[in-house]
Amino acid sequence: MSCCRVESIVGIDERGQMVLPKDIRERANIRAGDKLAVVSMEKAGKICCLSLIKVEELEGMVKSVLGPVMDEIFRR
Repeated sequence: MSCCRVESIVGIDERGQMVLPKDIRERANIRAGDKLAVVSMEKAGKICCLSLIKVEELEGMVKSVLGPVMDEIFRR
């Protein structure tokens, strides 16, 4: 699995919207109505990287990390 690669170049229209190309949506299994979390990374006080993560996957990540911690806290 590679870390990063340029998949596509997208433009932003006058309303601030962009379109993800169909082949990327298909490969990422993104469908109409899906919710995506926008995750940013900062460097020197400026956003340098934006990532899109499907909300269901983000929920799973949070639960897998925080779930055991919360279980331990409530056991005490």
